[in-house]
Amino acid sequence: MTDLVDLLPGSLLVLSPLAISLVTAVAVFLIPEGGVRSRSTVNLGAAAVKLGLIALMVPVVVGGARPEWRTALLPGIDFVLRIEPLSLLFAGLSSLLWLLTTVYAIGYLEDRPHRSRFFGFFALCVTATVGIAFSGNLVTFLLFYELLTLVTYPLVVHNGTAAARRSGRLYMLYTLGGGLSLLTGIVWLSALVGDVEFSPGGVEAVGALAADSPATAVAIFALMVAGLGVKAALFPLHGWLPRAMVAPAPVSALLHAVAVVKAGVFGLVRVIDDVYGVEVASALGVLTPLLVLASFTVLYGSVRALFQDDLKKRLAYSTVSQVSYITLGITLVTAVGTAGGLAHLVHQGLMKITLFFCAGLFAEVLGIKTVSALAGLGRRMPWTCAAFTVGAFGMIGVPPVAGFISKWELGLGALDSENQWVLWVLVASAVLNSAYFLPPVVAMWFRRAEESRGESHQDSPEVPDYRRRRGLEAPAALLVPAVITAGLSLAVGIVAAAPYAPLAMATFIARGVFP
Repeated sequence: MTDLVDLLPGSLLVLSPLAISLVTAVAVFLIPEGGVRSRSTVNLGAAAVKLGLIALMVPVVVGGARPEWRTALLPGIDFVLRIEPLSLLFAGLSSLLWLLTTVYAIGYLEDRPHRSRFFGFFALCVTATVGIAFSGNLVTFLLFYELLTLVTYPLVVHNGTAAARRSGRLYMLYTLGGGLSLLTGIVWLSALVGDVEFSPGGVEAVGALAADSPATAVAIFALMVAGLGVKAALFPLHGWLPRAMVAPAPVSALLHAVAVVKAGVFGLVRVIDDVYGVEVASALGVLTPLLVLASFTVLYGSVRALFQDDLKKRLAYSTVSQVSYITLGITLVTAVGTAGGLAHLVHQGLMKITLFFCAGLFAEVLGIKTVSALAGLGRRMPWTCAAFTVGAFGMIGVPPVAGFISKWELGLGALDSENQWVLWVLVASAVLNSAYFLPPVVAMWFRRAEESRGESHQDSPEVPDYRRRRGLEAPAALLVPAVITAGLSLAVGIVAAAPYAPLAMATFIARGVFP
Protein backbone atom coordinates (compact mmCIF):
# COMPACT_ATOMS: atom_id res chain seq x y z
CA MET A 1 0.00 0.00 0.00
CA THR A 2 2.99 2.32 0.29
CA ASP A 3 2.77 2.53 -3.50
CA LEU A 4 -0.04 5.00 -2.95
CA VAL A 5 2.40 7.45 -1.37
CA ASP A 6 4.85 6.93 -4.23
CA LEU A 7 2.07 7.36 -6.80
CA LEU A 8 0.56 10.54 -5.35
CA PRO A 9 2.40 13.37 -3.55
CA GLY A 10 1.32 14.00 0.03
CA SER A 11 -0.37 17.28 -0.84
CA LEU A 12 -2.55 15.57 -3.45
CA LEU A 13 -3.50 12.81 -1.01
CA VAL A 14 -4.67 15.43 1.48
CA LEU A 15 -6.43 17.72 -0.97
CA SER A 16 -8.20 15.07 -3.06
CA PRO A 17 -10.95 14.12 -0.56
CA LEU A 18 -11.72 17.80 0.06
CA ALA A 19 -11.70 18.59 -3.64
CA ILE A 20 -14.07 15.72 -4.43
CA SER A 21 -16.73 17.03 -2.05
CA LEU A 22 -16.23 20.67 -3.06
CA VAL A 23 -16.38 20.00 -6.82
CA THR A 24 -19.45 17.84 -6.24
CA ALA A 25 -21.18 20.71 -4.45
CA VAL A 26 -20.45 23.16 -7.27
CA ALA A 27 -21.58 20.67 -9.91
CA VAL A 28 -24.81 19.84 -8.08
CA PHE A 29 -25.73 23.52 -7.65
CA LEU A 30 -25.39 23.92 -11.43
CA ILE A 31 -27.55 20.91 -12.34
CA PRO A 32 -31.14 21.91 -13.18
CA GLU A 33 -33.82 20.78 -10.74
CA GLY A 34 -35.14 18.28 -13.25
CA GLY A 35 -31.75 16.62 -13.78
CA VAL A 36 -32.45 13.80 -11.35
CA ARG A 37 -30.27 11.20 -13.03
CA SER A 38 -27.30 13.55 -13.50
CA ARG A 39 -27.49 14.79 -9.94
CA SER A 40 -27.74 11.27 -8.53
CA THR A 41 -24.83 10.06 -10.66
CA VAL A 42 -22.58 12.92 -9.58
CA ASN A 43 -23.46 12.52 -5.89
CA LEU A 44 -23.12 8.76 -5.73
CA GLY A 45 -20.04 8.60 -7.93
CA ALA A 46 -18.19 11.23 -5.92
CA ALA A 47 -19.15 9.65 -2.60
CA ALA A 48 -17.98 6.21 -3.76
CA VAL A 49 -14.64 7.53 -5.08
CA LYS A 50 -14.01 9.47 -1.90
CA LEU A 51 -14.77 6.48 0.32
CA GLY A 52 -12.44 4.31 -1.75
CA LEU A 53 -9.65 6.88 -1.49
CA ILE A 54 -10.03 7.14 2.30
CA ALA A 55 -10.00 3.35 2.60
CA LEU A 56 -6.75 3.15 0.62
CA MET A 57 -5.14 5.67 2.97
CA VAL A 58 -5.79 3.67 6.16
CA PRO A 59 -2.92 1.15 5.96
CA VAL A 60 -0.59 3.86 4.63
CA VAL A 61 -1.22 6.19 7.57
CA VAL A 62 -1.26 3.42 10.16
CA GLY A 63 2.08 2.38 8.70
CA GLY A 64 3.56 5.76 9.63
CA ALA A 65 2.99 8.09 6.67
CA ARG A 66 1.61 11.56 7.49
CA PRO A 67 0.62 13.26 4.21
CA GLU A 68 0.48 17.03 4.62
CA TRP A 69 -0.25 20.24 2.73
CA ARG A 70 0.34 23.73 4.11
CA THR A 71 0.43 27.31 2.95
CA ALA A 72 0.87 30.66 4.66
CA LEU A 73 -2.37 32.06 6.05
CA LEU A 74 -1.55 34.76 8.62
CA PRO A 75 1.77 36.10 9.90
CA GLY A 76 3.32 33.22 11.79
CA ILE A 77 0.30 30.94 11.20
CA ASP A 78 -0.12 28.42 8.38
CA PHE A 79 -3.18 26.81 6.87
CA VAL A 80 -2.34 23.14 7.54
CA LEU A 81 -4.00 19.95 6.36
CA ARG A 82 -2.56 16.67 7.63
CA ILE A 83 -3.76 13.07 7.64
CA GLU A 84 -3.23 11.15 10.87
CA PRO A 85 -4.94 8.06 12.32
CA LEU A 86 -7.44 10.21 14.25
CA SER A 87 -8.14 12.18 11.07
CA LEU A 88 -8.91 9.00 9.17
CA LEU A 89 -11.18 7.65 11.89
CA PHE A 90 -13.43 10.71 11.60
CA ALA A 91 -13.05 11.15 7.83
CA GLY A 92 -13.72 7.46 7.23
CA LEU A 93 -16.96 7.62 9.20
CA SER A 94 -18.14 10.76 7.40
CA SER A 95 -17.24 9.36 3.96
CA LEU A 96 -19.02 6.05 4.52
CA LEU A 97 -22.13 7.70 5.89
CA TRP A 98 -22.07 10.35 3.15
CA LEU A 99 -22.47 7.60 0.57
CA LEU A 100 -25.27 5.83 2.44
CA THR A 101 -27.09 9.03 3.38
CA THR A 102 -26.91 10.17 -0.25
CA VAL A 103 -28.65 6.96 -1.37
CA TYR A 104 -31.26 7.47 1.34
CA ALA A 105 -31.77 11.16 0.54
CA ILE A 106 -32.26 10.46 -3.18
CA GLY A 107 -35.19 8.20 -2.30
CA TYR A 108 -36.46 10.43 0.49
CA LEU A 109 -36.54 13.62 -1.59
CA GLU A 110 -38.14 12.03 -4.65
CA ASP A 111 -40.67 14.39 -6.26
CA ARG A 112 -39.84 17.14 -3.75
CA PRO A 113 -38.60 20.64 -4.62
CA HIS A 114 -35.14 22.21 -4.14
CA ARG A 115 -33.16 18.99 -4.46
CA SER A 116 -30.17 20.66 -6.13
CA ARG A 117 -29.99 23.13 -3.25
CA PHE A 118 -30.24 20.33 -0.71
CA PHE A 119 -27.55 18.13 -2.23
CA GLY A 120 -25.28 21.08 -2.92
CA PHE A 121 -25.24 22.17 0.71
CA PHE A 122 -25.06 18.53 1.75
CA ALA A 123 -21.80 18.15 -0.19
CA LEU A 124 -20.48 21.41 1.29
CA CYS A 125 -21.28 20.06 4.74
CA VAL A 126 -19.21 16.95 4.03
CA THR A 127 -16.41 19.18 2.67
CA ALA A 128 -16.33 21.07 5.96
CA THR A 129 -16.43 17.83 7.94
CA VAL A 130 -13.43 16.38 6.13
CA GLY A 131 -11.66 19.72 6.51
CA ILE A 132 -12.22 19.48 10.27
CA ALA A 133 -10.85 15.93 10.25
CA PHE A 134 -7.72 16.87 8.28
CA SER A 135 -6.99 20.18 10.04
CA GLY A 136 -3.42 20.25 11.30
CA ASN A 137 -3.68 23.23 13.61
CA LEU A 138 -6.26 25.17 15.62
CA VAL A 139 -6.76 28.01 13.13
CA THR A 140 -7.44 25.65 10.23
CA PHE A 141 -9.82 23.71 12.44
CA LEU A 142 -11.67 26.92 13.36
CA LEU A 143 -12.16 27.91 9.72
CA PHE A 144 -13.76 24.59 8.77
CA TYR A 145 -15.69 24.43 12.05
CA GLU A 146 -17.38 27.76 11.31
CA LEU A 147 -17.91 26.81 7.67
CA LEU A 148 -19.82 23.76 8.92
CA THR A 149 -22.15 26.05 10.87
CA LEU A 150 -22.92 28.17 7.81
CA VAL A 151 -23.51 25.34 5.33
CA THR A 152 -25.71 23.28 7.67
CA TYR A 153 -28.13 26.15 8.30
CA PRO A 154 -29.81 25.85 4.85
CA LEU A 155 -30.29 22.13 5.54
CA VAL A 156 -31.91 22.73 8.93
CA VAL A 157 -34.40 25.20 7.37
CA HIS A 158 -34.80 23.24 4.13
CA ASN A 159 -38.54 22.60 4.56
CA GLY A 160 -39.17 26.35 4.69
CA THR A 161 -41.87 26.16 7.37
CA ALA A 162 -42.21 28.63 10.23
CA ALA A 163 -41.07 25.91 12.65
CA ALA A 164 -38.02 25.19 10.49
CA ARG A 165 -37.06 28.87 10.40
CA ARG A 166 -37.43 29.17 14.18
CA SER A 167 -35.25 26.11 14.65
CA GLY A 168 -32.72 27.53 12.21
CA ARG A 169 -32.51 30.80 14.13
CA LEU A 170 -32.01 28.92 17.40
CA TYR A 171 -29.37 26.73 15.75
CA MET A 172 -27.45 29.78 14.54
CA LEU A 173 -27.78 31.53 17.90
CA TYR A 174 -26.24 28.58 19.72
CA THR A 175 -23.56 27.67 17.17
CA LEU A 176 -22.40 31.20 16.39
CA GLY A 177 -22.23 31.92 20.11
CA GLY A 178 -20.18 28.78 20.57
CA GLY A 179 -18.02 29.76 17.63
CA LEU A 180 -17.31 33.14 19.21
CA SER A 181 -16.20 31.45 22.42
CA LEU A 182 -13.96 29.07 20.47
CA LEU A 183 -12.53 31.95 18.42
CA THR A 184 -11.71 33.90 21.58
CA GLY A 185 -9.90 30.92 23.10
CA ILE A 186 -7.91 30.14 19.95
CA VAL A 187 -6.88 33.78 19.36
CA TRP A 188 -5.83 34.14 22.99
CA LEU A 189 -3.80 30.92 22.94
CA SER A 190 -2.21 31.71 19.58
CA ALA A 191 -1.23 35.19 20.78
CA LEU A 192 0.58 33.63 23.73
CA VAL A 193 2.30 30.61 22.17
CA GLY A 194 2.11 31.14 18.40
CA ASP A 195 0.76 28.68 15.84
CA VAL A 196 -0.74 25.68 17.66
CA GLU A 197 -0.28 22.55 15.56
CA PHE A 198 -1.91 19.36 16.81
CA SER A 199 0.49 16.87 18.37
CA PRO A 200 -0.47 13.57 20.04
CA GLY A 201 0.25 13.98 23.73
CA GLY A 202 -0.03 17.77 23.60
CA VAL A 203 1.86 20.82 22.34
CA GLU A 204 5.05 21.59 24.24
CA ALA A 205 4.45 25.36 24.21
CA VAL A 206 0.98 24.90 25.69
CA GLY A 207 2.45 22.73 28.44
CA ALA A 208 4.94 25.51 29.20
CA LEU A 209 2.12 28.06 29.35
CA ALA A 210 0.20 25.82 31.76
CA ALA A 211 3.27 25.61 34.00
CA ASP A 212 3.98 29.35 33.94
CA SER A 213 0.41 30.68 34.00
CA PRO A 214 -2.08 27.95 34.99
CA ALA A 215 -5.00 30.35 35.49
CA THR A 216 -4.64 31.62 31.91
CA ALA A 217 -4.35 28.08 30.56
CA VAL A 218 -7.52 27.08 32.45
CA ALA A 219 -9.45 30.12 31.17
CA ILE A 220 -8.45 29.38 27.56
CA PHE A 221 -9.38 25.72 27.99
CA ALA A 222 -12.80 26.73 29.36
CA LEU A 223 -13.45 29.07 26.42
CA MET A 224 -12.58 26.41 23.84
CA VAL A 225 -14.55 23.66 25.59
CA ALA A 226 -17.59 25.95 25.88
CA GLY A 227 -17.40 26.70 22.16
CA LEU A 228 -17.02 23.06 21.19
CA GLY A 229 -19.59 21.92 23.76
CA VAL A 230 -22.40 23.57 21.78
CA LYS A 231 -22.03 21.26 18.80
CA ALA A 232 -21.09 18.36 21.12
CA ALA A 233 -24.48 18.95 22.83
CA LEU A 234 -23.06 19.06 26.36
CA PHE A 235 -25.53 20.24 28.99
CA PRO A 236 -26.64 23.07 29.16
CA LEU A 237 -25.56 23.86 25.57
CA HIS A 238 -27.68 21.15 23.96
CA GLY A 239 -30.99 23.02 23.52
CA TRP A 240 -30.68 23.52 19.76
CA LEU A 241 -30.46 19.80 18.97
CA PRO A 242 -33.99 18.55 19.78
CA ARG A 243 -35.47 21.65 18.13
CA ALA A 244 -33.54 20.93 14.92
CA MET A 245 -35.60 17.76 14.44
CA VAL A 246 -38.04 19.64 12.21
CA ALA A 247 -35.45 19.14 9.44
CA PRO A 248 -35.88 16.29 6.90
CA ALA A 249 -34.77 12.84 8.08
CA PRO A 250 -31.52 12.85 6.02
CA VAL A 251 -30.57 16.14 7.71
CA SER A 252 -31.34 14.74 11.15
CA ALA A 253 -29.12 11.78 10.35
CA LEU A 254 -26.40 14.16 9.16
CA LEU A 255 -26.58 16.32 12.30
CA HIS A 256 -26.48 13.39 14.72
CA ALA A 257 -24.26 10.79 13.08
CA VAL A 258 -22.04 12.36 10.45
CA ALA A 259 -21.21 15.99 10.97
CA VAL A 260 -22.30 18.53 13.55
CA VAL A 261 -22.30 16.78 16.93
CA LYS A 262 -19.33 14.70 15.84
CA ALA A 263 -17.43 17.84 14.86
CA GLY A 264 -17.96 19.22 18.36
CA VAL A 265 -16.79 16.11 20.18
CA PHE A 266 -13.93 15.62 17.70
CA GLY A 267 -12.80 19.13 18.59
CA LEU A 268 -12.88 18.22 22.29
CA VAL A 269 -10.63 15.25 21.54
CA ARG A 270 -8.21 17.53 19.69
CA VAL A 271 -8.05 20.10 22.50
CA ILE A 272 -7.63 17.54 25.27
CA ASP A 273 -5.32 15.04 23.57
CA ASP A 274 -3.49 17.05 20.90
CA VAL A 275 -3.31 20.62 22.26
CA TYR A 276 -3.08 20.42 26.05
CA GLY A 277 -2.32 16.71 26.38
CA VAL A 278 -4.07 14.61 29.01
CA GLU A 279 -1.23 14.93 31.52
CA VAL A 280 -1.17 18.73 31.38
CA ALA A 281 -4.98 19.00 31.35
CA SER A 282 -5.22 16.62 34.29
CA ALA A 283 -2.59 18.58 36.23
CA LEU A 284 -4.55 21.77 35.61
CA GLY A 285 -7.61 20.13 37.15
CA VAL A 286 -9.88 20.76 34.14
CA LEU A 287 -10.67 17.17 33.21
CA THR A 288 -12.57 16.16 36.34
CA PRO A 289 -15.18 18.95 36.02
CA LEU A 290 -15.59 18.02 32.35
CA LEU A 291 -15.95 14.36 33.30
CA VAL A 292 -18.65 15.25 35.82
CA LEU A 293 -20.45 17.40 33.22
CA ALA A 294 -20.26 14.63 30.62
CA SER A 295 -21.57 12.09 33.14
CA PHE A 296 -24.48 14.36 34.05
CA THR A 297 -25.25 14.90 30.35
CA VAL A 298 -25.28 11.13 29.79
CA LEU A 299 -27.95 10.72 32.46
CA TYR A 300 -29.84 13.93 31.68
CA GLY A 301 -30.23 13.07 27.99
CA SER A 302 -31.48 9.59 28.84
CA VAL A 303 -34.06 10.90 31.32
CA ARG A 304 -35.35 13.49 28.85
CA ALA A 305 -35.55 10.85 26.11
CA LEU A 306 -37.72 8.70 28.37
CA PHE A 307 -40.54 11.26 28.29
CA GLN A 308 -40.56 12.04 24.54
CA ASP A 309 -43.38 10.55 22.46
CA ASP A 310 -42.13 12.19 19.26
CA LEU A 311 -39.75 9.57 17.87
CA LYS A 312 -37.16 11.97 16.44
CA LYS A 313 -37.06 13.99 19.66
CA ARG A 314 -36.54 10.80 21.64
CA LEU A 315 -33.63 9.98 19.35
CA ALA A 316 -32.34 13.56 19.68
CA TYR A 317 -32.15 13.38 23.47
CA SER A 318 -30.58 9.96 23.08
CA THR A 319 -27.85 11.65 21.01
CA VAL A 320 -27.30 14.20 23.79
CA SER A 321 -26.65 11.25 26.09
CA GLN A 322 -24.72 8.95 23.77
CA VAL A 323 -22.31 11.54 22.33
CA SER A 324 -21.28 12.46 25.86
CA TYR A 325 -19.91 8.92 26.25
CA ILE A 326 -17.08 10.08 23.98
CA THR A 327 -16.28 13.07 26.18
CA LEU A 328 -16.54 10.83 29.22
CA GLY A 329 -14.03 8.39 27.72
CA ILE A 330 -11.38 10.94 26.88
CA THR A 331 -11.60 12.58 30.33
CA LEU A 332 -11.02 9.33 32.26
CA VAL A 333 -7.27 9.79 31.64
CA THR A 334 -6.74 6.12 30.77
CA ALA A 335 -5.72 4.54 27.48
CA VAL A 336 -8.59 2.05 27.47
CA GLY A 337 -11.12 4.79 28.30
CA THR A 338 -9.82 6.97 25.48
CA ALA A 339 -10.00 3.99 23.09
CA GLY A 340 -13.58 3.32 24.17
CA GLY A 341 -14.58 6.94 23.65
CA LEU A 342 -12.97 7.14 20.20
CA ALA A 343 -14.49 3.81 19.17
CA HIS A 344 -17.90 5.11 20.27
CA LEU A 345 -17.45 8.07 17.92
CA VAL A 346 -17.80 5.57 15.06
CA HIS A 347 -20.10 3.06 16.74
CA GLN A 348 -22.62 5.69 17.81
CA GLY A 349 -22.60 7.14 14.29
CA LEU A 350 -23.51 3.81 12.72
CA MET A 351 -26.21 3.00 15.26
CA LYS A 352 -27.76 6.46 15.43
CA ILE A 353 -27.94 6.92 11.67
CA THR A 354 -29.72 3.57 11.49
CA LEU A 355 -32.33 4.77 13.98
CA PHE A 356 -32.87 8.07 12.14
CA PHE A 357 -33.12 6.29 8.80
CA CYS A 358 -35.83 4.07 10.30
CA ALA A 359 -37.66 7.01 11.88
CA GLY A 360 -37.73 8.64 8.44
CA LEU A 361 -39.09 5.42 6.91
CA PHE A 362 -41.90 5.19 9.44
CA ALA A 363 -42.88 8.77 8.66
CA GLU A 364 -42.52 8.44 4.87
CA VAL A 365 -44.27 5.12 4.35
CA LEU A 366 -46.97 5.26 7.02
CA GLY A 367 -46.94 8.80 8.35
CA ILE A 368 -45.95 7.62 11.84
CA LYS A 369 -43.88 10.06 13.89
CA THR A 370 -44.60 9.04 17.48
CA VAL A 371 -43.50 6.18 19.70
CA SER A 372 -47.09 5.54 20.76
CA ALA A 373 -48.09 4.66 17.18
CA LEU A 374 -45.44 1.99 16.53
CA ALA A 375 -47.45 -1.05 17.66
CA GLY A 376 -47.62 -3.86 15.10
CA LEU A 377 -45.11 -2.36 12.67
CA GLY A 378 -42.93 -5.48 12.84
CA ARG A 379 -45.49 -7.27 10.66
CA ARG A 380 -45.96 -4.37 8.28
CA MET A 381 -42.33 -3.23 7.88
CA PRO A 382 -40.22 -6.17 9.10
CA TRP A 383 -36.89 -5.09 7.59
CA THR A 384 -37.19 -1.53 8.84
CA CYS A 385 -38.18 -2.70 12.32
CA ALA A 386 -35.34 -5.24 12.36
CA ALA A 387 -32.85 -2.46 11.54
CA PHE A 388 -34.38 -0.24 14.25
CA THR A 389 -34.12 -3.09 16.74
CA VAL A 390 -30.42 -3.59 16.02
CA GLY A 391 -29.77 0.15 16.47
CA ALA A 392 -31.78 0.25 19.69
CA PHE A 393 -30.02 -2.80 21.13
CA GLY A 394 -26.68 -1.22 20.28
CA MET A 395 -27.62 1.97 22.11
CA ILE A 396 -28.57 -0.08 25.16
CA GLY A 397 -25.30 -2.02 24.93
CA VAL A 398 -26.59 -5.48 24.06
CA PRO A 399 -23.83 -7.75 22.67
CA PRO A 400 -22.63 -8.22 20.01
CA VAL A 401 -23.80 -4.88 18.62
CA ALA A 402 -21.12 -2.16 18.41
CA GLY A 403 -22.47 -0.18 21.36
CA PHE A 404 -21.63 -3.04 23.71
CA ILE A 405 -17.98 -2.96 22.63
CA SER A 406 -17.40 0.73 23.26
CA LYS A 407 -19.36 0.69 26.54
CA TRP A 408 -17.35 -2.33 27.72
CA GLU A 409 -14.14 -0.43 27.00
CA LEU A 410 -15.48 2.63 28.79
CA GLY A 411 -16.32 0.47 31.80
CA LEU A 412 -12.80 -0.93 31.84
CA GLY A 413 -11.47 2.60 31.51
CA ALA A 414 -13.53 3.68 34.52
CA LEU A 415 -12.20 0.77 36.60
CA ASP A 416 -8.65 1.65 35.54
CA SER A 417 -9.05 5.32 36.51
CA GLU A 418 -9.27 7.31 39.71
CA ASN A 419 -12.97 7.88 39.00
CA GLN A 420 -14.45 4.41 39.38
CA TRP A 421 -17.84 5.97 40.20
CA VAL A 422 -18.22 6.50 36.43
CA LEU A 423 -18.99 2.78 36.16
CA TRP A 424 -22.26 3.42 38.00
CA VAL A 425 -23.07 6.20 35.54
CA LEU A 426 -22.65 3.70 32.71
CA VAL A 427 -24.88 1.17 34.48
CA ALA A 428 -27.57 3.76 35.19
CA SER A 429 -27.43 4.97 31.61
CA ALA A 430 -27.85 1.40 30.32
CA VAL A 431 -30.95 0.99 32.50
CA LEU A 432 -32.40 4.28 31.22
CA ASN A 433 -31.54 3.37 27.62
CA SER A 434 -33.45 0.13 28.10
CA ALA A 435 -36.39 2.04 29.53
CA TYR A 436 -36.81 4.28 26.49
CA PHE A 437 -35.73 1.89 23.70
CA LEU A 438 -37.25 -1.44 24.72
CA PRO A 439 -40.92 -0.30 24.86
CA PRO A 440 -41.02 0.78 21.20
CA VAL A 441 -39.18 -2.40 20.15
CA VAL A 442 -41.62 -4.58 22.12
CA ALA A 443 -44.57 -2.64 20.67
CA MET A 444 -43.32 -3.17 17.10
CA TRP A 445 -42.98 -6.92 17.44
CA PHE A 446 -45.43 -8.02 20.13
CA ARG A 447 -48.37 -5.64 20.05
CA ARG A 448 -51.09 -5.29 17.44
CA ALA A 449 -51.64 -2.18 15.36
CA GLU A 450 -55.06 -1.63 16.95
CA GLU A 451 -53.30 -0.98 20.24
CA SER A 452 -51.47 2.06 18.86
CA ARG A 453 -52.28 5.51 20.16
CA GLY A 454 -52.01 8.58 17.98
CA GLU A 455 -51.66 8.34 14.19
CA SER A 456 -53.21 5.62 12.14
CA HIS A 457 -50.81 3.75 9.92
CA GLN A 458 -51.43 3.58 6.20
CA ASP A 459 -54.35 6.03 6.37
CA SER A 460 -52.34 8.97 7.62
CA PRO A 461 -53.12 12.08 5.55
CA GLU A 462 -49.42 12.96 5.62
CA VAL A 463 -48.49 9.90 3.56
CA PRO A 464 -48.33 10.85 -0.15
CA ASP A 465 -50.41 8.69 -2.49
CA TYR A 466 -47.32 7.57 -4.42
CA ARG A 467 -45.88 6.22 -1.16
CA ARG A 468 -49.06 4.29 -0.37
CA ARG A 469 -49.16 2.63 -3.76
CA ARG A 470 -45.71 1.12 -3.17
CA GLY A 471 -46.93 -1.13 -0.38
CA LEU A 472 -46.08 -1.36 3.28
CA GLU A 473 -42.30 -1.90 3.31
CA ALA A 474 -40.13 1.02 2.32
CA PRO A 475 -38.75 1.56 -1.21
CA ALA A 476 -35.30 0.02 -1.74
CA ALA A 477 -33.49 3.39 -1.95
CA LEU A 478 -34.71 4.17 1.56
CA LEU A 479 -34.57 0.71 3.08
CA VAL A 480 -31.17 -0.53 1.87
CA PRO A 481 -29.08 2.17 3.63
CA ALA A 482 -30.85 1.44 6.93
CA VAL A 483 -30.24 -2.30 6.58
CA ILE A 484 -26.58 -1.74 5.67
CA THR A 485 -25.88 0.54 8.64
CA ALA A 486 -27.66 -1.93 10.94
CA GLY A 487 -25.49 -4.71 9.50
CA LEU A 488 -22.37 -2.62 10.01
CA SER A 489 -23.41 -1.94 13.62
CA LEU A 490 -23.39 -5.69 14.14
CA ALA A 491 -20.27 -6.35 12.08
CA VAL A 492 -17.96 -3.87 13.82
CA GLY A 493 -19.02 -5.36 17.14
CA ILE A 494 -18.37 -8.92 16.05
CA VAL A 495 -14.96 -8.18 14.50
CA ALA A 496 -13.96 -5.41 16.93
CA ALA A 497 -10.41 -6.77 17.33
CA ALA A 498 -9.79 -7.11 13.57
CA PRO A 499 -7.11 -4.89 11.99
CA TYR A 500 -8.46 -1.45 11.01
CA ALA A 501 -11.79 -2.05 12.80
CA PRO A 502 -12.94 1.09 14.69
CA LEU A 503 -11.88 -0.28 18.08
CA ALA A 504 -8.48 -1.38 16.72
CA MET A 505 -7.96 2.09 15.21
CA ALA A 506 -9.10 3.78 18.41
CA THR A 507 -6.70 1.65 20.46
CA PHE A 508 -3.87 2.53 18.09
CA ILE A 509 -4.65 6.25 18.48
CA ALA A 510 -4.89 5.97 22.27
CA ARG A 511 -1.41 4.46 22.39
CA GLY A 512 -0.13 7.68 20.84
CA VAL A 513 -1.82 9.71 23.57
CA PHE A 514 -0.58 7.42 26.37
CA PRO A 515 2.85 6.21 25.15
